[in-house]
Amino acid sequence: MSQTDSFIEEVTEEVRRDRLFTLIKKWGWVAVLAVLLIVGGAAYNEYRKATVKAEAEAFGDTLLAGIDADDAGATLGKIEAANPQQAAIAGHLAAADALAGDNAEFGIQQLDTVIATEGAPAVYTELAQLKRALALPPETPVEERRAAFEALAVPGAPFQPLAEEQLALIAAETGDTDTAVEILRGVLASAKITPGLQRRASELIVALGGELASAQ
Repeated sequence: MSQTDSFIEEVTEEVRRDRLFTLIKKWGWVAVLAVLLIVGGAAYNEYRKATVKAEAEAFGDTLLAGIDADDAGATLGKIEAANPQQAAIAGHLAAADALAGDNAEFGIQQLDTVIATEGAPAVYTELAQLKRALALPPETPVEERRAAFEALAVPGAPFQPLAEEQLALIAAETGDTDTAVEILRGVLASAKITPGLQRRASELIVALGGELASAQ
């Protein structure tokens, strides 16, 4: 019985090897292809990471060179960006330099370009809208300035508290102190308020003759 069992085992093993060999001949290319795809995918991923890093470093170097240029605003405004995010960053820096140099017209133009950049992250475009509203000249009609900030003060907007602060200032400017105080109290109740904005809002409420909630 032991010799018979041994023979059966040997035959069974041969059959298994034959079946395995047949499967390898039939489907081995699938395994090879899977390995090639895995290795190729890993190689491509590493290549993409290296490309993105190199692109970011090159863009950073270009920005630094633009900032150090004699006419930084104009230089930054002409930077060729590889994607909408880079274009928005360059536009913001160009606008900041222009506005700091009392070239409001060029600064606003750069902010308009950022706002119109298709595919740019929403936070960049909304920040550009806020900075544009803040950069409007003093002779801009009150209604135009108010409308610009109202568009940014909608619930959930990233710069809602800052826009509301400006709306309160406009209300105070036009003599509507009650509305100004009411807006500022809403700002103080916001979950997104920063310590600096909290301090400014509180001081302005007191300056307008209002009372803080804690003092009522």
